[in-house]
Amino acid sequence: MERRPPAPRLALCRRAASTAAGAGNTPRVRRPTERFSSRVENYVRYRPSYPSAAIELLKSRCGLSPGAVVADIGSGTGILSELLLASGAQVIGVEPNDGMRAAAEARLHAQARFRSVNGTAEATTLAPASIDLLVAGQAFHWFEVERARREALRVLRTGGFGALLWNERPAEASAFLAEYEALLLRHAAEYAQITASRADVASMRCFLGAAMELATFPNQQTLDFEGLRGRLMSSSYAPEPGHPQHEPMMAGLREVFRRHQHGGQVVFPYRTLVYFGQPQLPGD
Repeated sequence: MERRPPAPRLALCRRAASTAAGAGNTPRVRRPTERFSSRVENYVRYRPSYPSAAIELLKSRCGLSPGAVVADIGSGTGILSELLLASGAQVIGVEPNDGMRAAAEARLHAQARFRSVNGTAEATTLAPASIDLLVAGQAFHWFEVERARREALRVLRTGGFGALLWNERPAEASAFLAEYEALLLRHAAEYAQITASRADVASMRCFLGAAMELATFPNQQTLDFEGLRGRLMSSSYAPEPGHPQHEPMMAGLREVFRRHQHGGQVVFPYRTLVYFGQPQLPGD
């Protein structure tokens, strides 16, 4: 695990204008609550999970424990919620997309300590001062940060923590990842815009406070071609069947897989980033 010290505090809680939907000549990004409706099956089957070391960090530093009440914001199909439940915590999944929420409920219906609600980061529907730990996995870049921070402060108990988890590609790209990235840039018009807003440090520091910390952990998936195809198609920026770029993208993906597979599989590496701290208002 790698740790980094907090950076200087920022006064504002806004994203850079260049990453906003519709900025400049970039394509306009659809509403986050609608983006994954047609991708639920691929999301369930092919999205990566999070390493056990990341969950251990939440236990040792952020109050994850048996009896704790955790809000998983943008809980999607329940990937992170499932890991949090294994700690003995009570988990509330907050998810605005009907299809994704239904998938999480199907996945976790046997877990008595899980419930899900139709809500957003800005309007969770949760009771005031009811949450010990607020987490988000791969979802923070869809938040309206200032409103989400105020909502987090409303629902968190005194001394509560926030944690934002990301599975990001490592900075030292393998030949496989370099070709995969080039494929996305050629065929997925929204890719550059969406990834530019992911793991935005200034926005996360505004949300989590000046003392925000970062820990990083290695993670990976081993995928056959069907898994790689599903992983790509779980991404909201990937052109779907019927789009003029879909078939060229699939042809390119097959070629990338052919060049880099060993024994019919490729390794898709990640760095799991965990940003954590205690949300606070400016001046607190």
